[in-house]
Amino acid sequence: MIKMRIASGLLAVATLAAATACSNSTPAAHAHASAATVASKHPSDSLKPLLQQDLPNVKGKTFTTAIVDFPPNARAVPHRHGQAFAYAYVLEGSVRSKLEGQPTTTYHQGENWVEPPGAHHVQAENTSTTKPAKLLVVFIANPGDALKTDDPKS
Repeated sequence: MIKMRIASGLLAVATLAAATACSNSTPAAHAHASAATVASKHPSDSLKPLLQQDLPNVKGKTFTTAIVDFPPNARAVPHRHGQAFAYAYVLEGSVRSKLEGQPTTTYHQGENWVEPPGAHHVQAENTSTTKPAKLLVVFIANPGDALKTDDPKS
């Protein structure tokens, strides 16, 4: 019950942030986005920051919302979100996700998950070859940290 309230609260804050993003988006938020590309037959995801601001009651932390778009058949490059706490909510479609050491899980529209600081996101992909998927992601991070860092290419 408490986890549900926390998730609902985060969703409410994220929804409010997304609604005001057009007027409040900062260049710094855009500078920290990674333009990941996948050198394969699969398209990649894209991360677009919407709003970034310092948390007034948590010294040394920023609150950032972003939209992650997964075109049909898209896959994200394995990545990390540094020391950020990340919350993801599926706005559209379905996404298959796997954090290192955890089972693969498929999340559908309306479902959500969290990623602890330092987590290695080894799989994130749209489950559909014909329909897009979209996530709303909330990051609580250190100011200036990159929101997403792709693994080096092998």
